[in-house]
Amino acid sequence: MALSSQLDVATPKFWRDAALPFIEAREIQDGRGVCYARHTHQTFSIGAITGGETICLHGAQQHRIGAGSLVLFNPGDVHACNPLDGQPWSYRMMYVDCQWLAQCQASAGWSNGAAFQPFSTVMSVQQSLFDGYHDLYAVLLDAQVAAAYKAEVAQGFFTDLARQLDPALKSHKAPHPAIDQLALTIRENCIQPLKLDDLCRASGLSMAHMIRLFKAHYGMTPHEYLLNSRIEYSRTQLRQGKPIADVAGDAGFADQAHLQRVFKKLTAATPGQYRG
Repeated sequence: MALSSQLDVATPKFWRDAALPFIEAREIQDGRGVCYARHTHQTFSIGAITGGETICLHGAQQHRIGAGSLVLFNPGDVHACNPLDGQPWSYRMMYVDCQWLAQCQASAGWSNGAAFQPFSTVMSVQQSLFDGYHDLYAVLLDAQVAAAYKAEVAQGFFTDLARQLDPALKSHKAPHPAIDQLALTIRENCIQPLKLDDLCRASGLSMAHMIRLFKAHYGMTPHEYLLNSRIEYSRTQLRQGKPIADVAGDAGFADQAHLQRVFKKLTAATPGQYRG
C-alpha cells in the first residue's frame, strides 16, 4: 500500500451538516494508531466496530469488543476504546444530541420526551441494529440525499434502538451535592483560569478529599474533568469554523500547541482534522 493510502485510511474523517445539528459522525478505517485517554461527551455516543477488535474501557469495566458490535456511551460515561495489541481495527461513531434523542425515546414509549433517559446497554450484537446503523451512516454521508430524508432515517433508527434496548435503572450511587455542584461549576466556567484551591474553597473540602470524592463520582480527577470540558467547548467552536489559535486562547489553553496535545489525546484527532 502506498504511503498516501496508508495515511488516508489512518486519518479520522468527520461528517456534519448544518441542516442536521443534532448528529455528527466520524470514521477511521485503520485504528492501529488510535490512542484515546479516558474522556466523556455531553452527547449520546454510539459506535460500530467494523473490523478487528478493540479494548474498551467503560467506567470501571473493560470489554474486548469485536467486529459486528455496537457500543453505547451515555452522556458523562467515562470511556476509552483502543487497539488490541496494536492490531488493525476500524470503527464508526455517531454523536447525538440528547434533547433530540429524547423525542425518539418518547416515540418508542420510554418517556414523554421531556428528558433523555440513559440506556442500560453497553454493547449490542443485534444484527438488525448493526445493519440499521450502517444504513443510516450511508444515508448521512450521501450528498445526493435531502436533509429531510436523512433526518427521517435517523429518527427511525434511533427510535428502533430505543425499542430494542432497555432504559437504565436509576443509579444507586449516593448523590454528593458538593461534588455535583463542583462538576457543574467546572463545566460552566471551564474557559476560566480555575485553580484547585478555588475549587476546594467552593466545595468546603480538603484538596485530597475533594479529588478522591470527585474521581469516585465522575471517573476522573477535577483537572482531567476541566480539560475534558475545555475540549468539549473547543469542539463546539471548531464546528463553527473558528481559527484554531483563537479557540485555544478562548478555551483557556496556554497556546495552540497545548490545545493540539490535549485535543489529540482525548479525541484521537487534531483540531484541524476535526474542523475540516
